Amino acid sequence: MFTGEYRHAVDGKGRVAIPARFRAQLDESAFITRWIDGCLALFPRRAWDDLASRVSQLPISDAGARTFSRFVFSGAFEADLDRQGRLLVPPGLRGYAGLEGEAVVVGSRDHIELWEPTRWADYSAAMTSPDVLAQHLQGLGI
Repeated sequence: MFTGEYRHAVDGKGRVAIPARFRAQLDESAFITRWIDGCLALFPRRAWDDLASRVSQLPISDAGARTFSRFVFSGAFEADLDRQGRLLVPPGLRGYAGLEGEAVVVGSRDHIELWEPTRWADYSAAMTSPDVLAQHLQGLGI
């Protein structure tokens, strides 16, 4: 399980260091893609395969399912960490997420999210507002 929040530099080649505690879960291989809310998602192989399986079960006649599938899979790249535990983020994905200079690396249960720091600060502030949080939890059974 991925948990926690970390800040790391994005170097001149577009590489971001992945926290050491996350690296062991990315041993086999990983996939990086555009994700919801303007960030990127990095999935370990097993979680990626689970997501692909769930998406394949969605009805092809559903426009939302087709859009989600195209959004996630057309922007995906297989990713490997280098010896220093850095991830090379493809230029198009860096542009999508606005990653320049620094990234916030966020654990999100079965995947890792990469956020531009200002976007993350704004999203995080809104997410932790008591009223907003209560609205989002309604009907979830939590």
